[in-house]
Amino acid sequence: MIHAQQHARVRLAVIIALLFLLALIVVSVATGFVSLSPEQLARTLLGRGTEKEELILYGFRLPRIVITVLAGMGLAVSGSILQSITKNPLSDPGVLGINAGAGFMVVVYVMFFTVESSTYVYILPLFALLGGIITAIFIYTMAHKKGEGVDPTRLVLIGVGMAAALNGGIITLTSRLGQEEASFFANWMAGRIWGDDWTFVLALLPWILVLLPIAWAKSHVLNTLHLHEHVSIGLGVHVERERRLLILIAVALSSASVAVSGGIAFVGLMAPHIARSLVGPRLQGALPIAALLGAILLLAADTIGRAMTDPIGIPAGIVVSIIGAPYFMYLMAKK
Repeated sequence: MIHAQQHARVRLAVIIALLFLLALIVVSVATGFVSLSPEQLARTLLGRGTEKEELILYGFRLPRIVITVLAGMGLAVSGSILQSITKNPLSDPGVLGINAGAGFMVVVYVMFFTVESSTYVYILPLFALLGGIITAIFIYTMAHKKGEGVDPTRLVLIGVGMAAALNGGIITLTSRLGQEEASFFANWMAGRIWGDDWTFVLALLPWILVLLPIAWAKSHVLNTLHLHEHVSIGLGVHVERERRLLILIAVALSSASVAVSGGIAFVGLMAPHIARSLVGPRLQGALPIAALLGAILLLAADTIGRAMTDPIGIPAGIVVSIIGAPYFMYLMAKK
């Protein structure tokens, strides 16, 4: 009976989140320097729009929206995994410095390699993944105590310090770039969605399509890892092997996402918390809800940023941080 009620609650939350996301997509399509009314949108989707309307919808708005939705999902699921593995509700790929590590390697790539439009959008996530993995290994090693596992408070403190150091390194490296490249990385660090054409969608989509189902399939393991380590071992879980695999999945999701979306923080912190408050702590239900909420949060932030000061717009990362920073401090005080 309890399981039936839980499943019904998850299904209802998924349906409501999907409807809200679809409504937000319609609003986001209509928002911008040149707006599209619902009538124009419907006409264009049916293939009867003008050349200008088709360019706005298919050339500019839709690829940016798809990138934002995919990146929001990736960051939210990454945060869910990290919070379960570390047993720390403050864990987030942005807060822990993983996003900064990915960004550092993006700067290195632009500095030392040729940017070819036909290949760099596919190579960039790999460089970002390398930076994220190195950062995660360092943070995990420093926060790990022999015989005790990962200390949650130490993890957050080391992660925040690592993020600050890496962001300082990014600023130092960008000072050696030309004006155009330096301006790009300033926008990247602020969290401006920059991968806004279909090539970037094709670069990010495989990461999300492959890793999100794997993460969901491992949700029962994540539930177990959230318990005490001795309990997990007693239940037959290969703790270290599963933990390393899941950390790799979390780092890959966040690194690939920020490689094409910019330095976005707090989405991976807020979405899992809201999901658990809606459907409970079991990740079989909370993980898909968190993914949808991550997409909603990031798309809402990008839409608000574009609507407030169009055509330049406020970066989505800044809008998310305005909400996320107080939420982070609230969690710090509560926990």
